[in-house]
Amino acid sequence: MRFGAAVLRSYEDPFTVEEVVLHSGPADGEALVRIAGCGMCRTDLAVRRSAGRSPLPAVLGHEGSGVVVETGGPATGLSRGDHVVLSFDSCGRCRSCLGAAPAYCDSFAALNLFGGRPENTARFTDAAGGALAPRWFGQSSFAEYALVPARNAVRVDPSLPLELLGPLGCGFLTGAGAVLHSFGAGPGDTVVVLGAGAVGLAAVMAASASGAVAVAVDRNPERLALAEKFGAAAVHGDSTGLPDRIRRLTDGGARYALDTTGSARLINDALRGLRPMGHLGLVARLHTGLLLEPGTLDRGRRVSHICEGDAVPSLLIPRLAGLWRAGLFPFDQLIRTYPLAEVDEAERDCEAGRVVKPVLIP
Repeated sequence: MRFGAAVLRSYEDPFTVEEVVLHSGPADGEALVRIAGCGMCRTDLAVRRSAGRSPLPAVLGHEGSGVVVETGGPATGLSRGDHVVLSFDSCGRCRSCLGAAPAYCDSFAALNLFGGRPENTARFTDAAGGALAPRWFGQSSFAEYALVPARNAVRVDPSLPLELLGPLGCGFLTGAGAVLHSFGAGPGDTVVVLGAGAVGLAAVMAASASGAVAVAVDRNPERLALAEKFGAAAVHGDSTGLPDRIRRLTDGGARYALDTTGSARLINDALRGLRPMGHLGLVARLHTGLLLEPGTLDRGRRVSHICEGDAVPSLLIPRLAGLWRAGLFPFDQLIRTYPLAEVDEAERDCEAGRVVKPVLIP
């Protein structure tokens, strides 16, 4: 089967939109999906800075949505014509997966970031027969089609705007899941969100939907305006006395804080703005050591890393879609669509902060 895809051939060069070849159809537990749209996530772009750990050439993309065109049998639980959102891969067998924590799968890095399932190595090539890296996040959905583990695919209502739903599988899932699952925020709680990008704004929307008070911290006035539109108080990230500002806005201290920036300064400021026993969650990857200032962990404050919003995608994705229907999670307002052929323009706009969430349409 031949179809178009955006291939990244080197860590420095632009994407090339070219023909790729899938040499076999779905095996047991797999589904072939015709992609309707795929979000561009900063994790895709971080491949350029992976120091060679993420193999190339590769078809990236891990926020896909589309229509099932073929399955590997009834055990997939999917049928031809089903509308699905694609999320991260997991083994389904380790202790974390069996404990409803697939984001902490023992094989998460291998399956999603550093090579995929070894049985897929020869199944996916370029038009000349050259090898492409096995499935990125179980998807490789910067393409017209994706062959995925059925475990990755979450069935959704066909009346939803399918081409826009892909980011519910990762970026929006991460921000919203951190608030709704990791924190369990609800009415009367206070949530500080550091960074008003796609993940941070999803967290703001989820906080507002849950009845919590949200405070968004960013340096971009347009992003802060969006956060205010979604119900948050907005604070410029360069403000002096940030911990005091947070305490004033949260009646003495926030119960939760979510960092999407990786900034040591903001992390320390947020910790100082927490109430006793407050919880700071980190979702951004830290590239240097994190020095916590004396006193930031006093009085029971704690820090944890949050992966994929601690979510079970088959549960959270339908919940977020329901919140969207109710007007409580307007994620579509963060999206700008691009034809797949304009993948490089989408990357430039994303890196420059001109768009919150690009979605590529094959």
